Formats: sequence, C-alpha cells, structure tokens
Amino acid sequence: MKVIFAGTPEFAATHLQSILNDDCYQLVGVYTQPDRPAGRGKKITQSPVKTLAIEHNIPVFQPSSLKAPEQHRELLELDADIMVVVAYGLILPQAVLSAPRLGCLNVHGSLLPKWRGAAPIQRAIEAGDVSTGVTVMQMDVGLDTGAMLTVSKCEIGGGETSLSLYKKLAVLGSEALMATLAKLEVGTAIGVAQDDSLSSYAHKITKSEAQINWTRSATDIDRLIRAFNPAPTAYSLLDGQRLKIWSATAVDSDQKAAAGEIICADAKGILVKCGEGCILLNELQLAGKSRLPVSEILKARATRFAYGKILGV
Repeated sequence: MKVIFAGTPEFAATHLQSILNDDCYQLVGVYTQPDRPAGRGKKITQSPVKTLAIEHNIPVFQPSSLKAPEQHRELLELDADIMVVVAYGLILPQAVLSAPRLGCLNVHGSLLPKWRGAAPIQRAIEAGDVSTGVTVMQMDVGLDTGAMLTVSKCEIGGGETSLSLYKKLAVLGSEALMATLAKLEVGTAIGVAQDDSLSSYAHKITKSEAQINWTRSATDIDRLIRAFNPAPTAYSLLDGQRLKIWSATAVDSDQKAAAGEIICADAKGILVKCGEGCILLNELQLAGKSRLPVSEILKARATRFAYGKILGV
C-alpha cells in the first residue's frame, strides 16, 4: 500500500515510525506543519515528524493550508492508497479526504465519541476519567465524527500526567493503526458509526486556564496540575511572580485557613489550603529557575514559603 502520512508532534512521529518499520507499506509523502520558532531563543524548529521523514528520505510537504486547488493536485499526484493523519493540526477538506483510494484514517487519543477535539488527553485527566484510549476512524468532514474502525482502551493511573499518558497512547495508537491498516488491505475493516448523543468536546488548552484557582477543591487542582504537565504547566503567583507547579498531591484535610494559604513547608512538601482539602506541592519552578523538588528549593528560599503566605495574590 502506498501511504501518505500527516502529523506534527512526537506523538505522531511514533505512529510514523511504526509504518516505517513495516515493509508492507510504501510512504510516498509526509505532510507536517511549517517550521516555527520554539524555545526561549525562538529558533526556527522543524517538527519531529519532519525530522523522521528526512532521515528516511521521504518527500516532505509543509503547506500552511490544504484548501487551495494546487495543494489538492499535488496530493493527488502522489497516487496514494491511503492517508494516515495523526495530530496534524490542519483541517482536511473533502477534496483531500476523497483523494486516496481508501480515504483518510485518523488516530485520535480518546474513546470516541467522548472527547472529540484538540485536547482529548488533557481533558480526560482534568475531568478525572479513570480510563481512556485511542480510536482509529475513517475521516469525514466533521470534527472527529467518522466511523470507528479500531478502538483500544487503557486505564488512567492515579498519578498520570499528560506526558505519561501521551507516551502510553502513542504505543497503543501505533498498534491500533497497524492492525487497522492490515484489515483495510484485505478488506475486513468494519466501520461503526459514533453515537453523537454521547459526544463531548475537548477544547484547545489556553494558557490562562493554567493559573490555579485555590478556591477549587484539592482534587480538582491536582487533576489540573497533572493535565497541564508538561504544557502549558499549572502555575500560581507568589510575591507577584509566576510559580510553576509541576507535581502535587491532594490531601484530605480540614485545616482552617484561607484558600491559597501556606499551612506548612518542609522537606515533605509545601502544604496549601484549597477550597476543599489541601494540596501538597512536590516539585516547583521559580521564575527564571529550573524545576526542582520542594526540598531543594526550601534549602535556599524557605522564607518565600513561610507559614501564612498566600499563593495567587
């Protein structure tokens, strides 16, 4: 089978690698987002998918949109049997969806129809879901609404972060993708329509959401911290400066204090009062500094986390 692959981040690169590992498939082209500035130095950086494609001498295409007729002609000329889309980041018009002989497949990081949209992994953790998975679907013009071809489920651990869940789903998704391609090749793939009445939408993450509201429950705040690790990273204000919070643990406590107030700070962590319960901060990052365990930060900056100080002010 001749395959076009479209994807951008490391999650997508894992799926591309699984296709490269199988001699049954010929990759005739890779589509990925244009190179963009990244990091503190804003250096122009290519996507992980582009890096992998170049290593294997696969033609790379980086249009800013797939709406133009010339883009459709370019894709048609690749004469692909199928197009695989994983976290690409561009909308595929009908002309693209119908160009390959077998259409376009998408690997989505949720158990559809739950968490359609841009941030299914983060939203599942934030909502407190106990399980999630990947769905390989036949793409249509809707947003993650296509017929489901393969569904693979996994549990969400109690300390799961977006990063750890991304890694877990990247492996699960790659396996599901290869199984689906094999079924399509021999004509045994069966699509199952989604029940739209059960759908939910995973809105794109905004940086403003990452600021912690200490009047929320400790359980909610713990989920938010894990959902936004590594990006955009949960934070609060301390002495007017941003304090990134990388890991924490919800604590069932009836301590009397104001929301956001530091109750104690020692080598075990920094205990902060929430709207309901408390949360123990374990790993932090001060403005302009590296992320460190609380025990290391307190050695030099204990006074910044003194009893009675209030975060978020």
